[in-house]
Amino acid sequence: MPGFFFPHNNMTELNGKDDCKLAEGKIHKKKQKAFGADLKNYLKCMVPHIESGIKTSKSRNVMLSAEEVIQWSQSLEKLLASQSGQGVFREFLKSEFSEENIEFWLACEDYKKTKSDNLHGKAERIYEEFVQSDAIKQINIDYQMREATAKRAQDPTHTSFDEAQKTVYILMERDSYPRFLKSKAYRNLLNQLQTNTSS
Repeated sequence: MPGFFFPHNNMTELNGKDDCKLAEGKIHKKKQKAFGADLKNYLKCMVPHIESGIKTSKSRNVMLSAEEVIQWSQSLEKLLASQSGQGVFREFLKSEFSEENIEFWLACEDYKKTKSDNLHGKAERIYEEFVQSDAIKQINIDYQMREATAKRAQDPTHTSFDEAQKTVYILMERDSYPRFLKSKAYRNLLNQLQTNTSS
């Protein structure tokens, strides 16, 4: 199995769990600060598009209005149907260390549109990245679903990941989405757009 090689004379003993906890604590604090900065930068990137209506590569105007942002609060489905909504929600999930959920959901949406010839390669990538028990961005599904999804991914069809995707969607809908709507990031964005509209 490939791994890292450390020469013995350079090895230092780690103090096990304490070192991990200390590192996690530092990362968590950095992540919280970084979230505000990341979201600010993301929104700054969006604002010129909002104000000037610059055309995207799809030659469609990117206009973020207060109405659209209000619609995000009607359902997770409406939030995810919006390209901008996906971006803002993803930044929020990063701050909660759960961005793998939206990344998996988006990967599944893309997978459903894949040509049959390419299903096998994409199924393998999605399985390795999100589903297998030691996946880097492992999603939160139970053992039975993990096993069932693994079997379906071996002989892939367009519906191979449907059950796991539905589970992750429900998890976001019940857990992260309500917190997102109460977050400062969402409320500030809405206030900013409402102010711009009224001025």
